[in-house]
Amino acid sequence: MEHGGDIYTYGKEFKGRILDFSSNINPLGPPEGLMEHLSWGVDEHSRYPDIQYRELRREVSEYLGCGIENTMVGNGAVEIIDNFIMDSDRVVLMEPCFSEYRLRAQVHGKEIVEIPSTEEYHLDLDSLRGRLRRRDIVILGNPNNPTGKRIDREEILKLHREVLYSGAYLLLDEAFFEFSPRDYDSIELFREWGYESVGIIRAATKFFALPGIRLGYCCAGAVKAEKIRKIQLPWSVNSMANRAGLHIFRDKAYVQRSRDYIAEQREYLLDSLAGMEGLHPFGSQSNFILVRLEGIREDEVFSKLIEQGIMVRKCRSFRVLSDNHIRIAVKDRESNERLVEAFGRIM
Repeated sequence: MEHGGDIYTYGKEFKGRILDFSSNINPLGPPEGLMEHLSWGVDEHSRYPDIQYRELRREVSEYLGCGIENTMVGNGAVEIIDNFIMDSDRVVLMEPCFSEYRLRAQVHGKEIVEIPSTEEYHLDLDSLRGRLRRRDIVILGNPNNPTGKRIDREEILKLHREVLYSGAYLLLDEAFFEFSPRDYDSIELFREWGYESVGIIRAATKFFALPGIRLGYCCAGAVKAEKIRKIQLPWSVNSMANRAGLHIFRDKAYVQRSRDYIAEQREYLLDSLAGMEGLHPFGSQSNFILVRLEGIREDEVFSKLIEQGIMVRKCRSFRVLSDNHIRIAVKDRESNERLVEAFGRIM
């Protein structure tokens, strides 16, 4: 189970609709009016989208607050990550992390350097010092998947200095950025450096609830962005995703409403699970929570929840996590209460 959302495999184990807590998508659904906006553009499917995505990149630049020359778009965040990996020598990872970082590095035959995290899965900057080389790429989730941890502002600035000094490159995968507290924004944080040696990737998948419309976007230094755009396959963003991107970034009320709702429901789940014997939820700054199980294995919990029509994410596939961890998404209040009640019956 490399990824969440695989109801096709496990759905047969429960007769009825599965409540999927393995897939961490915004429970409020896509921004209002999107489907109508998409229906107006049906005629666009009969012609190629702009190969340079000028209009889409302008929308992205205004939403992120960076120059259009700093932007690139892709077929989901993974395609952009893949392109950055191609333009590097070694890939530096902190485990546990999103499995595609390692998988894409392996596909391209890149050497992988693994750095440890702390006991609570925070970045251990001391373990990185002196290990970086020119043309290394350090890929970090911010917040990280599956831990939900965000890198502290001062730590990320120290890391950037280490990257600049060594001639390496820092790639921040911020697919869950909008779910996080607004203590800092990496786009603003690195603006004064002109995004030298740092790329910041975000995506429509999770926050805008559009996993089926593959749209990732990135801010990087102008020279690096141009280089990555040349690596990219032509027309990788289809006309449907291109049109969606011309709508979703404008709904500022949706962004704030989603952020507030997730923060409220995340606290409810953290408080509820922390009070149960046998469950240790880790603090999260995202829309999912990593839970360590005590006295019970993930397979047993998974099976007992499936019997109740609930699916969670097993975490055995994440390196350094054993078979006593699960990840759960933050959903709407009714669904979250149903999960809490199901855990109560099991634990």
